[in-house]
Amino acid sequence: MEFSKNKSIYMQIADYFYGNILLEKWRVDEKVPSVRQMAVDLEVNPNTVMRTYTMLQDKNIIYNQRGIGFFVSTEAKDIVKDLVKEQFTSIELPEMFKSMQMLGIDIKEIQEYYSNWKSNL
Repeated sequence: MEFSKNKSIYMQIADYFYGNILLEKWRVDEKVPSVRQMAVDLEVNPNTVMRTYTMLQDKNIIYNQRGIGFFVSTEAKDIVKDLVKEQFTSIELPEMFKSMQMLGIDIKEIQEYYSNWKSNL
């Protein structure tokens, strides 16, 4: 995983979790990699990974079974979807609108791009 300088590493790890949960690579009650394993896989400090896991646990996205590990919670997908949607609509979408305005792109043109993209899935 390559990390961006524009966002804290622990939040980028959270985004990695969000993607795996939304894409259903990690399902409800499925064990996620241990803190140590995730740190090795991503080549980051285990304390950074633990910070992410603590935040995800506080948001009820994962839960800990003492001595066994961390697991995806029952409501994780709904929580993650709401978090990612909020992030998209409050941060990414306004940036896109700004770019559209600067480039003179209207919503109909975006609809065409979206339709073409969607038909190629």
